[in-house]
Amino acid sequence: MKIHEIQAYLERYFDKVELVGSSDTTIDGPAKIEDATKGKVSFVANEKYIRFIGSTKASLLIVGEKTPTPQYSDRLNFLKVKDPYTAFVFVLQKFSAPRVIAAPGVCSSAVIGENVTLGENVSIGEHVVIGDHCIIGDNTVIGPNTVLMERVAVGRDCMLFPNIVCYDGTVLGDRVTIHSGTVVGADGFGFAPQPDGAYIKIPQMGIVEIHDDVEIGSNNTIDRATMGSTVIERGAKIDNLVQIAHNCRIGENTVIASQAGISGSVTIGKHCMIGGQAGFAGHLSIPDRTHVAAKTGVSKSTHKCGQTLRGIPAQPIRDQLRQEALLRSLDKMKQKLDALEREVREMRQGEEGKSQRSRGKKSV
Repeated sequence: MKIHEIQAYLERYFDKVELVGSSDTTIDGPAKIEDATKGKVSFVANEKYIRFIGSTKASLLIVGEKTPTPQYSDRLNFLKVKDPYTAFVFVLQKFSAPRVIAAPGVCSSAVIGENVTLGENVSIGEHVVIGDHCIIGDNTVIGPNTVLMERVAVGRDCMLFPNIVCYDGTVLGDRVTIHSGTVVGADGFGFAPQPDGAYIKIPQMGIVEIHDDVEIGSNNTIDRATMGSTVIERGAKIDNLVQIAHNCRIGENTVIASQAGISGSVTIGKHCMIGGQAGFAGHLSIPDRTHVAAKTGVSKSTHKCGQTLRGIPAQPIRDQLRQEALLRSLDKMKQKLDALEREVREMRQGEEGKSQRSRGKKSV
């Protein structure tokens, strides 16, 4: 693409895209700013990467509106936008080639059950198993070795990578992406303890509902509800290796990083950000726009929207950082206390010595 073509493409998404340099230079692909060569496009969205502007060999950089550029314009071209990170994402989409997960049509090795409804332009890969009464929407792609059990409904334009299992009754909306190794709809962890120490399994009679535009990473486990539904709302993004237990509800456009664990019947609000390895106790709720830092242990519900939680147990980040600073100072505090104890001890010994001498004079 010529730079003027990239500029016109970005103007679909941004009110203003300012060009500094030549509009006719040819760009053949994206690259990291430190590794880019002639003909490549990169970006600067973080101040720590500004230092690479002077040394990069890229032909085009997408930068912020206030990023200084004139001193480099004789050898490097710029497109200045309000949000260079998002702009570069659009450029990546433009240059990326579509992934081939399964050939068009239904592979001869696939096993299709009875009363299955297939939409138009569906692709079903090798050794896929689709149970009875399933519904697959238009333009959906199902990768090799994926299993859909009975009465699974998959919407339009979905992408299911190889080796996924969707248990019976699972419902996927439109434009849902699920990566390899994920299991959707397995039984929730429900067992009733008995007086003799044994456990009776609680039937898991609900389903999992995944709404439109959700992306789920590899090796996730999303458990079906005991009754009702486990729900992942529209636009949520879930990283690899996340556990979501039965009867949870994950809010719209919430993002969850790798290795987070969410216990049963937890409700997480809209537009939340959950850090890696965060853990949630059961039957609690988190309001909209809450940020939960990595490794945080959330043990009770919170009600204030928009705050950041950190630590074990979770608390507002300023309180937790203050306590953490105090913990780092414990050694110095102990040294001061030890010195005070010695001083007090010496004062007491001195007073006792004076008292003994005084009693000795009186007795004489």
